[in-house]
Amino acid sequence: MKEMDIKEGSIHFRTLNTLRLQCDENKPACSKCIHHAIECDFLSTPATSSASPSSAPSPSKSSKAQFRFKPSKYQSGECKPKDETGQPFSQTISTKVQYKDPSSSTLPQNQDTISFADLRLFHHFVTETYLTLVDEATDRNQVWRTHLPQWGFSMPSIFHLILALAALHLGYLHPEVRDQYVLQADDHFTFGIRSVSAILSSLNSGNCQSIYMSTVLICFVYFAHGPKPGEYLVFSETGKAEWLVLMRGVRSILFSNHDKIFTGVLEIQTDPTIQGVSPLLQDELGEHQSHIKALQRFMEMQAGGSSTSQIYIDALESLFEMFEETYRCLSAGKNGVNLMAPLFGWIYRRPEEFICLLEEKEPFALVILAYWCIILKFMRSSWLMIAWDRHVIAGIRQSLGTEFHQWIEWPVRVICD
Repeated sequence: MKEMDIKEGSIHFRTLNTLRLQCDENKPACSKCIHHAIECDFLSTPATSSASPSSAPSPSKSSKAQFRFKPSKYQSGECKPKDETGQPFSQTISTKVQYKDPSSSTLPQNQDTISFADLRLFHHFVTETYLTLVDEATDRNQVWRTHLPQWGFSMPSIFHLILALAALHLGYLHPEVRDQYVLQADDHFTFGIRSVSAILSSLNSGNCQSIYMSTVLICFVYFAHGPKPGEYLVFSETGKAEWLVLMRGVRSILFSNHDKIFTGVLEIQTDPTIQGVSPLLQDELGEHQSHIKALQRFMEMQAGGSSTSQIYIDALESLFEMFEETYRCLSAGKNGVNLMAPLFGWIYRRPEEFICLLEEKEPFALVILAYWCIILKFMRSSWLMIAWDRHVIAGIRQSLGTEFHQWIEWPVRVICD
């Protein structure tokens, strides 16, 4: 390849012969350049009517116009993701993506340039990643395969967040280059968060569905990044737990627009295959529930009469029912992301008083949470949730006094064996 150099992530081709193209000098732009989606310097050539004959470019000079593949504006110069072979993505293509969100004037209306790497992420999402996020048997409206990618073209947050999720999925599939994909994911995640923040103040019936799905994607990206030291989903070693802040945001959106969100393509779909608990799983479920009942009796003895006693009892009764729902799903062959509804539904339904007790690392609240972690183990088959069960149960044990360790022996044994 003749006289090619790479500068700041862009590739400059010195001659048209390199691309085997010949400029047809059509106005206002070379048709071949338009066809190949490259920037033609012919556009910036001074008008011949204003130039002297002696200064007019010769045919040989006009054939040496520079062409440039633009880098994505969504990625930093240091971020050069690699493909499965470990080779960097060296070329990007200039593309216009029009974001038209009539509900907000704060968002940019025109985001320039999508890189080849970004296009590859989008392709990976619509062909591979979405399959890991949903049970197609219950996604009869094809929300994840069709509607969500389409919404991304009119809502920047969704577009960037699905690219972030696809990048993390590729990083999981190709751990040898995971760090490169994480950098790419972080760039898109940053833009996704900013876009959601910009339009939350204009939440209405027209955009509540796409804003809700943006918050769901944010949670998925958080899970996909993997556990962080000191962060245990609903409590933290310092300050507010990051994921719990996200969860509260989701709950706020659902509280104000629940009926408007779950209509049309987002209407909740039932799964007829989920029936009762299989006889093969009855004993296993019964063992979990017997330990929950024993814990409930202990709580009634230790915390009976206190202002928080009923909060704990209600949480345990709801946990008992959550295990029943989980084992109905397991009996139908459902696991992984299919268990998100019962698992995080339990957190979603807890009153703020209980959540505050968790944040304050109150022992009884943490012991209850340890039993909730058992369901996290059943989600290991999802790449999003790998290692979260061991991480959270370790944080709980570390935060509890030794006198309470005997009350989490069962969940520790189930998760760590």
